[in-house]
Amino acid sequence: MFCTKCGARNSDQAIYCQKCGSVLQAEEETRIAPRIKIEKEETEDVEKQIFSVSPTLMFIKIGYALAAFGALLLVALFSFFTQLTKVEISAWFSVLAGLSLLLIPAFHHLKQKMSRYTLTDAKIEIDEGLISKTTRNIPLRSIQDVTVVATIPQRMLGFGNLIIDNASETGGKIVLKNIDSPQKYAEVMLKQMRRLNR
Repeated sequence: MFCTKCGARNSDQAIYCQKCGSVLQAEEETRIAPRIKIEKEETEDVEKQIFSVSPTLMFIKIGYALAAFGALLLVALFSFFTQLTKVEISAWFSVLAGLSLLLIPAFHHLKQKMSRYTLTDAKIEIDEGLISKTTRNIPLRSIQDVTVVATIPQRMLGFGNLIIDNASETGGKIVLKNIDSPQKYAEVMLKQMRRLNR
């Protein structure tokens, strides 16, 4: 330790300077403050997705089964017609005519795959469209009621429709069709609406 008056060197435990006798004061340590990493706060409000669901494909599967059965029946009818009238119908034509029946459920399958219903913590987003896409956003604050409706076949197969009463300027009802376990999704939706209204 050095004396601040005369500059003489003293031991670190010394209280008085050995040369001039003045009181030695402990040197102030220079401390470097650690750098605090301040993370940039997110300014955007990121919505949390609660669920995302598409209409059930149960009817589509049934449609494929019926179309396959119809295709086999059509090929058999063409074959029977050929034997009955002696008018030659190409086997390729029979097979192609039968396979064309599969285009009907394939179209509905594609259309249904393009529909998606998403619930975030603030809104319901409905995406629909095969060629052109339409997205509707319904704020949860504008929803008055959520109703579950299921016909007898729907109840037997475990799905139904969610009907949303919208209180916006355009108003009206929005139907989310053919949802698996609709009661579960309705309860989640109502719970989120209650949370927003607190």
